[in-house]
Amino acid sequence: MKIRIKGNSVRYRLTRSEVETFCNTGHFAETTEFNGRTFTYAVKVSETKTHMDAEFVDDTITLIVPEAVCKGWNVNDQVGFEHTVTLNNGNTLFLLVEKDFVCMDETNEDQSDNYPNPKAVC
Repeated sequence: MKIRIKGNSVRYRLTRSEVETFCNTGHFAETTEFNGRTFTYAVKVSETKTHMDAEFVDDTITLIVPEAVCKGWNVNDQVGFEHTVTLNNGNTLFLLVEKDFVCMDETNEDQSDNYPNPKAVC
């Protein structure tokens, strides 16, 4: 899973196997280690939420996706889910969870578990 943060925007991209794990277990997480601390980013299913939400607790960002929204995501063509949350201070936080597609440009990154890019010419 990849995370991209810019300003008040958080985006996760999940590979095929990560989407499978998320859909089958209701949770997926990654960690990045630093000296003395570990940063975690996770996505989890909620049976009670009606829209996406996020929390930042104990060095962990968790994006919460309603069960009704992500049901069957591992077997359908839906790319992802997004929602803009209004924060307590009145600012907004944009959330996006999406499938990770193979890049169109050459990269050194292993993309063998990524989804085929729908814009690629075969």
